[in-house]
Amino acid sequence: MTSVLVIGYDPQGIPGIDVQALRAALEEDVARFAEHGIDAAMTTVVHDGTVEPTLVASLTARHWDVVVVGAGIRRTEQLLPLFEQIVNLIHRHAPDAVIAFNTGVGDSLEAARRRL
Repeated sequence: MTSVLVIGYDPQGIPGIDVQALRAALEEDVARFAEHGIDAAMTTVVHDGTVEPTLVASLTARHWDVVVVGAGIRRTEQLLPLFEQIVNLIHRHAPDAVIAFNTGVGDSLEAARRRL
């Protein structure tokens, strides 16, 4: 079965948003994969010292065919160092996975399918 890891920014780390609503949207986004016979999981990160151990654990937990990096991470200028760190960790710890980028919550499946 095809496997996809979605990496997003933890809603708890975003000031001024409805954390519960965003978390529900993220979970719904990942649930859509099952409808297409794709096994998917999500890992969320914050820009602190936990990024590397969190991602290494997720990236090495199993073989991933695709790793989707969320738009909240890559389109936020202040998170550029985090985005670079994530891409390098994917390259190092999931070298066989292709990398995809979504445009926002709700299109991670489409992003992954472009690379499959």
